[in-house]
Amino acid sequence: MSLQSTNPATGQTIQTFPAWQTEEIDTVLNLVDAAQTDWAKLDIAQRSVHMRNLAQIFRQHRDEYANLITEEMGKLLKEARAEVEKCAIGCEYYADHAKAFLADEAIASDAARSFVAYQPLGTLFCIMPWNFPFWQLIRAAAPAMMAGNTVVLKHASNVPRCALALEDAFRKAGFPANTFRTLMITATQAETVIADKRIAAITLTGSCAAGQKVAAIAAQHLKKCVLELGGSDPFIVLDDADIESTVKQAVTARFQNMGQSCIAAKRFILVDAIADLFIGQFKKHVDHLHRGDPKNDATDIAPMARTDLRDELHRQVERSLTSGAKLVTGGSILGTKGAYYAPTILDQVRPGMPAFDEELFGPVAAIVRVKNEQDAIQLANQTPFGLGASVWTQDVTRGQTVARQIHAGCTFVNGIVKSDPRLPFGGVKDSGYGRELSYHGIREFVNIKTVWVK
Repeated sequence: MSLQSTNPATGQTIQTFPAWQTEEIDTVLNLVDAAQTDWAKLDIAQRSVHMRNLAQIFRQHRDEYANLITEEMGKLLKEARAEVEKCAIGCEYYADHAKAFLADEAIASDAARSFVAYQPLGTLFCIMPWNFPFWQLIRAAAPAMMAGNTVVLKHASNVPRCALALEDAFRKAGFPANTFRTLMITATQAETVIADKRIAAITLTGSCAAGQKVAAIAAQHLKKCVLELGGSDPFIVLDDADIESTVKQAVTARFQNMGQSCIAAKRFILVDAIADLFIGQFKKHVDHLHRGDPKNDATDIAPMARTDLRDELHRQVERSLTSGAKLVTGGSILGTKGAYYAPTILDQVRPGMPAFDEELFGPVAAIVRVKNEQDAIQLANQTPFGLGASVWTQDVTRGQTVARQIHAGCTFVNGIVKSDPRLPFGGVKDSGYGRELSYHGIREFVNIKTVWVK
């Protein structure tokens, strides 16, 4: 078995890495397990120094890391630069706030003194996806490590060079040896690592199928896990929305990172009164997106991460058209080189079609027409997913009222769904459980210990 780095813009293989043997995995797990005790003993202020150093490393090497991300998973270079900067911001956030988030919490009881202490669990196993190969790891690892845990990473098999670069970044930042390590392993080998007694907890960002498998293994071994899984985020446009500005936001919400994001807007739920106007302007903007080299800042349309993912997306589009959806624009594979797919808009999408029922992990927008606000809420919630959602209206009070009725881990009013270190992030229903980021995230992988003193 091997891990292969392929440039999705050209289809050319960059580098192949053999998957580790059992002995290599065992050696690293021993080293990380041994390092955790000393790391946990460090004062939080000392851990913060390392975390701030890591933020500096990300900024110093921003262009290098961004080029690597673009070469390995295809996103626009300008988006890759922003991803690396976000990693630096996340590191600084937890360096600044971890002490307050983990401070003992005094609670009055029948004791002379009683309090809650937040103590590390041990080693966290991070199973991460390819779509944000740096940020997805940092948003889990930064809080976990500031809490005193060590981390091992199993990255997606198509971004092995990003995985190794992350380990090198921690090393450059001066983290003690073996507090963060990358495991060059396959998904099958990851199942064995989950069960290993040296692993205290698991976090996964990935598909629902992967989440079910990881949760089942973790449950067998009574281990805590956080799961951030798929999404089919509704983008609800009410009849009083500012259409011009909303359309511009809609293009970004659907097509940034080539639509390969769990929190990308996927189902555009439009009230009939504004539907035709919205679609006309939306199509005009989408048709002007420029395909090209993802390293060129003038490019809007990058390749998808892999040709197999592009081909599966195309099958979902074709099945939706067969089921009665109407093609507004796009709907085709672009060229013979690379994993490019045309930005696509499907109209007249209804429940029962793949474009409504399944997650479209790529540059395809599904238009769902509804009569009124209540129908919009009902169809927004008619999905097994519950990660993010957005509501667009010029009446912010109305927007908040609708937001509270959406079954999702986060709902944005007049804004694109995004992750922010200051706010908790995660989903409900088939989108997983647990939270990342904010103080909620740092407390996911700690022992919430009651201390009672007479």
